[in-house]
Amino acid sequence: DTASEMELPVLIHIADPVAFFKPVDERNERYEELQVYPQWSFYGPEFYTFKQLLEMQENLLYNNPYTVFIIPHGGSYSENLGYVSGCLDKYPNMYIDIAARLSEFGRQPYSSRKFFTKYQDRILFGTDKAPASIDYPNYYRFLETFDEYFDYYPSEIPCQGRWKIYGIGLEDYILQKIYYKNAQKVLKLQYYNE
Repeated sequence: DTASEMELPVLIHIADPVAFFKPVDERNERYEELQVYPQWSFYGPEFYTFKQLLEMQENLLYNNPYTVFIIPHGGSYSENLGYVSGCLDKYPNMYIDIAARLSEFGRQPYSSRKFFTKYQDRILFGTDKAPASIDYPNYYRFLETFDEYFDYYPSEIPCQGRWKIYGIGLEDYILQKIYYKNAQKVLKLQYYNE
């Protein structure tokens, strides 16, 4: 309520990749990553399920319609853009960022390009590492080019999945919104002259 009254957006991380909620075995598409970071596994009865977390996320958005929420990591379910699209359509107070989800967006380039075009006013640029500058080239390559089949993580970081990604070649006016104009709008900052 206070955030709504003060017109401050709330960034709230709800869920992690859906694979983190599945058994950690050779069939898990993020098995190698979970071997390096076993604390990232949320599989087991002591954790909320992925479905429960998404229900909580939707309840939060529904019950607080006057509060702007930025749901990072592609809206918690970037593996399923149909689901995220449905949420963006239902909840005008929802925005997303793209931090740490090039792996998911980039392996579905046709759907991602349509998604980024349709929701260009609700997507914010973000990374999830420090220093973020090591990630920038791959973010730019994904967003700005139609390059095919490239790694989405710097070579010094362990594999985050068993696939490569493709660029979605967005137009400049969409890139400007994602890179900074949407953040300026959400944060109620004055636009800089271009």
